[in-house]
Amino acid sequence: MEEGKIRDLATFISSAKSISVLTGAGISQESGIPTFRGADGLWKQYRAEDLATPEAFSRNPTLVWEWYAWRRATISRAQPNAAHYALVDLESRFNGSQAHSFTLLTQNVDGLHERAGSRNVVRLHGDIWQLRCPSCGTERQDYSVPLDPFPPRCSCSFLMRPGVVWFGEPLPQREWERAAVAARKAEIFLVVGTSALVHPAASLPLLGKQNGARVVEINPDPTPISRLADLVIRGKAAEVFGAQWRENQRTANSN
Repeated sequence: MEEGKIRDLATFISSAKSISVLTGAGISQESGIPTFRGADGLWKQYRAEDLATPEAFSRNPTLVWEWYAWRRATISRAQPNAAHYALVDLESRFNGSQAHSFTLLTQNVDGLHERAGSRNVVRLHGDIWQLRCPSCGTERQDYSVPLDPFPPRCSCSFLMRPGVVWFGEPLPQREWERAAVAARKAEIFLVVGTSALVHPAASLPLLGKQNGARVVEINPDPTPISRLADLVIRGKAAEVFGAQWRENQRTANSN
């Protein structure tokens, strides 16, 4: 990790009045939650078509729920990491002033950002702790691990589904509109721990760039975002944000 780039990141952040952040599975991976993509990704074990589509749920809802029950159990044991807490700190500094704004856009469904303390969160791909009835539309939060009954049923007797966005489904309109507004007004757009392969979420940094934002990518590996980024830092999110926090402390102590 280059110290010069960490200093550049600190400078970018300190000079901005509006920051938007897009996070992906990489930031949760550092808390022990497996990713879909990557060397240890869930793609190695399963096909998405078998587990994360409306067709899969119609075909074999029990199989789909067994997988989501395993994911819920895995997530329940995980804890937010340094990157989650760094974003909480960044939000608290920005939202302390009416002239500044901070928006966290996440593709993750695990809720670790909220558990760490983030408040202005746009969940682009839904919430694994939400249950939704495809028949009557009832929604409820359920943090039970394990679920009882399993699979869960609605009071209307219909089988409920996870409140997440599956492949082939559109993003929630309200969340997408909030994300687009945040991208357009951002002076700094941080892209953290995402492969940038899942659209339309992956188009948000480009939208920010087109409206004048400086794009900063934090990721161990190159992505489609790398070529348009103003600053690319190769490293894991927790390590980069930890180094950035230390740089902030060093700068503060020298003033």
